[in-house]
Amino acid sequence: MTRLLTHSDLIALLDPAACLDVLADGFRTADEVSVAGQRVRTELPFPGTATALFPGLLPGADAYTVKVNAKFPGARPALRGVICLHGGADGELLALLDSATVTAWRTGLAAALGTHALAAPDPSGTAVLGVIGAGAQAELMVRGLRALRRFSALAVYDTDAARAADFAARHDGEVSASAADVAARADVVLLATWSRTPLLALADTRPGQHLTTLGADEPGKRELAADLLRDALLVVDDRELAATMGALAAVGLPASAADATLGEVLRGEHPGRLDPSALSVYAPVGLPWQDLALSWLAHREAERRGLGGTIDLLG
Repeated sequence: MTRLLTHSDLIALLDPAACLDVLADGFRTADEVSVAGQRVRTELPFPGTATALFPGLLPGADAYTVKVNAKFPGARPALRGVICLHGGADGELLALLDSATVTAWRTGLAAALGTHALAAPDPSGTAVLGVIGAGAQAELMVRGLRALRRFSALAVYDTDAARAADFAARHDGEVSASAADVAARADVVLLATWSRTPLLALADTRPGQHLTTLGADEPGKRELAADLLRDALLVVDDRELAATMGALAAVGLPASAADATLGEVLRGEHPGRLDPSALSVYAPVGLPWQDLALSWLAHREAERRGLGGTIDLLG
């Protein structure tokens, strides 16, 4: 039997703290898997793109994932699809999961890990958090980051003023007039938009600031200008992906422009931020193993609690 896990099921099953733990473990160990994950994207004769990520693999997990997404910027939600969770012994289809939910959680919470690892320490919690793009991924970034450190205030900007106001109300923040206004106020800036032109350049930043950019996850999308990326301590999740379809590709920089991967930082192979006055950037693309980390967690919890429907696709 295949377990069906909808958005509502996943919200009931997933716990941010547990998700942060498995994602952190994944960043430390995913490179031990000998089979490289692939990210495939194609244009469509419609106002969107199709993306597939496979296989999601992690040491110790006797399963793998295949994710298929439709990305249509004008739709709500803009991302729709399914994650297939297969057993590693015989390929049994263990579960079908709503990919929009899993993607938002794994992307937002992984970004929170990267942000916390690279942003300047702030034990007093006086730093201001900024959000540019108030969608589902920003929601999980803020939730995850606030579980890891404190902030004194929150500034939010979105091209949809109503969505920015709703986000600010949910998270006790204030709406800003522009992306540049957010950067001028915030010490840590989270960007999660569909922008195809840079929203921030080096002149918009200041020493000691950290920026996490999630928007550059496929060709043509970019949120940060080339001069900013060149000047910053730049960390990615995968160098080659970042240089072929991520933030590096968007501004014509090679894979060598990345100073480190987040896995290297979390394993202690790269020191990360050493200078409190440095400008740092985390620019992930998103990796297949992250889908497995949360899907495997949700499936085991669903089996334990008997949540979600079941279907016999072979019947």
